[in-house]
Amino acid sequence: MPPAEPDRTLLILGGTTEAAQLAARLAAAYPGIAATVSLAGRTQDPRPLALPMRTGGFGGAAGLADYLAASGTRTVIDATHPFAAVMPFHADVACRATGTALLALTRRAWQAADGDRWIGVDTMAEAAAALGKVPRRVFLTIGRQELGAFATAPHHTYLARVIDPPDGPLPPNLTLLRHRGPFDTEAETELMRRAAIDIVVAKNAGGEATIGKVMAARRLGLPLVMVSRPARPAVPTVATVEEAMDWLGAHGCLPTRRGV
Repeated sequence: MPPAEPDRTLLILGGTTEAAQLAARLAAAYPGIAATVSLAGRTQDPRPLALPMRTGGFGGAAGLADYLAASGTRTVIDATHPFAAVMPFHADVACRATGTALLALTRRAWQAADGDRWIGVDTMAEAAAALGKVPRRVFLTIGRQELGAFATAPHHTYLARVIDPPDGPLPPNLTLLRHRGPFDTEAETELMRRAAIDIVVAKNAGGEATIGKVMAARRLGLPLVMVSRPARPAVPTVATVEEAMDWLGAHGCLPTRRGV
């Protein structure tokens, strides 16, 4: 099969399950497609992907615009994490500046169910304050980059799960688990019981890979401090890989010949 047309070059801003799934769908349907997945480089040992990868930043919105122009990229899929606070805005600015099509692929947020004991907050500082003054056993399921926010509440005992070791200040009574998801409800329930967890802190990342902690907190009747997602730019947005594929096809962003 001939290579994809140069004017269909596609960039996926990745780091999520959906980005990996979209890469796999594109590689299978369009062998040789001129597409790249960009990773921020925060995870030391990322899982391999079905499309070529680049790692590291672009140098802000201007640097991303330069990259788009130099590479001939015509379409960007922003499939960054729902808590990526900067890159979505850089992608919006860069795509506007270069006339590049932009689609956000962002999974739906979790919703509280009847009986859930959610405490909604907007920041990690608010999450630390929401734990209260009475010492508690806290399960932090927020990744490694924001553990330092809980150093302001050293009277609690913390269990945190990370992929890579954290940097910077940490709360003193902290135990780290180095595990990579997905995590099912049964395993999460057993972990919380074994660690005698009193309260859980989570980001509202959405999706199925880590919903087990939400279900386990519900099952055990534990309060859950849920950190809301940061704001994102107003760009075309879909919630699933299937919807992203449909959008790409409808907007002429894919090669005209499919693989067989």
